[in-house]
Amino acid sequence: MRPTDVQFVVGSSGYFVKDLAAVRHSPSYNPLSSTTSIQPLTTGFQTIVQPGQIISIILHLPNNALAIGDCVDVIFSGAASRDPLFIPAEHLPTLHTTVKTWLLQCDLTSFRSNAHRLNSSWQELHGSSCNGAGGKLHSAIRYGVSQALLAATASIYGCTIAEVVAREWGTQIASGPVDILTSCHRNDTLQLDRMIMKRADLLPHASFVHVSDIGQHGENLLEYIAFVAGRIRERGTEGYHPRLHFDVYGTVGDIYPHPEQLAEFLEKVRRAAEPYEVLIESPIIATTKEEQIEKLSELRRVMARRGVVGVKTVADEWCNTMRDIEEFANARAVDYIQIKMPDLGGVDQSVNAVLYCKRMGIGCCLGGSANETDVSARITAQVALAVEPDFLLSKPGIGADEGLMILKNEMLRGVALVGRGKVRSRI
Repeated sequence: MRPTDVQFVVGSSGYFVKDLAAVRHSPSYNPLSSTTSIQPLTTGFQTIVQPGQIISIILHLPNNALAIGDCVDVIFSGAASRDPLFIPAEHLPTLHTTVKTWLLQCDLTSFRSNAHRLNSSWQELHGSSCNGAGGKLHSAIRYGVSQALLAATASIYGCTIAEVVAREWGTQIASGPVDILTSCHRNDTLQLDRMIMKRADLLPHASFVHVSDIGQHGENLLEYIAFVAGRIRERGTEGYHPRLHFDVYGTVGDIYPHPEQLAEFLEKVRRAAEPYEVLIESPIIATTKEEQIEKLSELRRVMARRGVVGVKTVADEWCNTMRDIEEFANARAVDYIQIKMPDLGGVDQSVNAVLYCKRMGIGCCLGGSANETDVSARITAQVALAVEPDFLLSKPGIGADEGLMILKNEMLRGVALVGRGKVRSRI
């Protein structure tokens, strides 16, 4: 069973891409008004903020169905050892020649074997500057092509994507939706109120990218955390007790570089968030992966010694590939790892990453980026049913409502379809 044709369509992502290096090194930062006043530092960026682009992979199948996957990168593309900014025009020639020829020969009855080849080195790509390291296809290409192949295998067998993953990895499918972290804008109180009304499992993400966002001593961050906790107490219905999550992009580590100081500040975070548990993503961003692991590990040890409970740390930057995730997990550097699916490339790598974290007793978010699409989000939801990470990141976009709807409804449909299949198999 092989594809009968392949199409490649350039389109728009769910958000935009930013030059993280330029943002972090600028004296001040206003996301959209600063596009001309701050010069980009990361290769591929023409301005520090740009619209995101994707390539849809459309496989035409012998059963007259279509299988689609979207090639897309994360918001802070090209940062912290990630592949370069994804520019579709640079990759279309490779897709139309090398990749299309290979896809038309793929046996669609097995996803995992195709994904393994996709993630391997391609001799034809050696020396190409626009693809990934080591002669691999760019991570965005591997992500999108693997989505299409996974959807194709499910279509061939007439089952859900979750069932394909569960069968090929030997897992059990969840009986209900996985928790979802809903991403909200810091300055949108109405959006936050809607997520409280909808009883979001985790919220609000609320990115703090520049030191000016959190304040010279972190006072803005503490004030915002206290505001969110108070809003939940005020607006939440009985029994609603979410976890709070804040992505600080290394800013707290910038103002408190010593682990003792940082642990002391995180104790203030705990008090501001009471009575809710709080997750702090990327408290530190170091200059190398080794330094990142060392600093996060030391912070965790200091927090344990000081008895800082109720605050959990989450790894993101420098934790991009399967090998990276193994190293962070083996070092027990954090409480949770965000598995950013576009960074890992093939969807199979994200499956392996979740299962590895679970074996190691490390929490994980099967995440990704607001820059993704409805297609990649739905496939993420199906994968989540098969591997059961601790939680998902809402995507695409940072509208919260839309990402929550897409992910949750896809999981509910998946559970219903799997349940129906089990009933039919017993008749």
